[in-house]
Amino acid sequence: MLLEVRGLHVEFRTRDGVAKAVNGVSYAVDEGETLAVLGESGSGKSVTAQAVMGILDMPPGRIGGGEILFRGRDLLKLKEEERRKVRGAEMAMIFQDALSALNPVLSVGDQLAEMFVVHRGASKKDARAKAVELMDRVRIPAAAQRVRDYPHQFSGGMRQRIMIAMALALEPALIIADEPTTALDVTVQAQVMDLLAELQREYRMGLILITHDLGVVADVADRIAVMYAGRIVESAPVHDIYKAPAHPYTRGLLDSIPRLDQKGQELYAIKGLPPNLMDIPPGCAFSPRCPMAQDVCRTDEPPLYEVDRHRGSACHFWRECLNG
Repeated sequence: MLLEVRGLHVEFRTRDGVAKAVNGVSYAVDEGETLAVLGESGSGKSVTAQAVMGILDMPPGRIGGGEILFRGRDLLKLKEEERRKVRGAEMAMIFQDALSALNPVLSVGDQLAEMFVVHRGASKKDARAKAVELMDRVRIPAAAQRVRDYPHQFSGGMRQRIMIAMALALEPALIIADEPTTALDVTVQAQVMDLLAELQREYRMGLILITHDLGVVADVADRIAVMYAGRIVESAPVHDIYKAPAHPYTRGLLDSIPRLDQKGQELYAIKGLPPNLMDIPPGCAFSPRCPMAQDVCRTDEPPLYEVDRHRGSACHFWRECLNG
């Protein structure tokens, strides 16, 4: 297995209290596999990814327990110097806001070339040639001329392609894409997702795709992990999730997708709001919003029940939901 996250806990200490952002998250992704991590804002998707990458702000963040095994090594036990060698070279991250992630005062060519100078000891000339090659690879027109341009001179879609090029630069085994299409229109979204899928097949990378949009991952993911209030509430192969969700929250996310056969009807929305992470309700955190909730849901936190050997659901009534 390429990456295994086991029982990860992350919390943030603030003046108002302790926010439990990640509560025992476990998932795995192998070479050439795409795992989509879904959930509303604040569910813990990005915080988990930051912990995996080793870029969590500490303080106020703190890893309270768990393991992050990358090719069998627990990254949480590595010294910062060793961890830095893993970042970029063996795993990389694509951030959702490319304009903020890119340095505005350096050309995109300099930023791409820096990866080869720092990690591979390449000369500036060779590193610049590699930068042009990468820009060509992610289909940026006239790459040899545009390599000297600055981030603000590119469109949103082109900036996202540059972020993908930076992530691919050292041919890592794992890429984490954090909402890579959020700020893009639907046509450019499709182009970026197709590019990611193509590059993943070519390089046999593991890919963790973080998103809140089930529609984005339908054609690219192998497995889906659904997060709510810092926990994984359902994990399953992508086709099983779409065919018959085994958790009411997953069903609510699916029902929220606009459909062509519902023209003129009111769009469905999950009632209520996600819980305050400083005051997560007892029992199932989704119970205050769940149409299936019963007394046991408000008192007993459900484990991740084994629906079958490929699937888990953290719902006391997963059978009823599955048949729903």
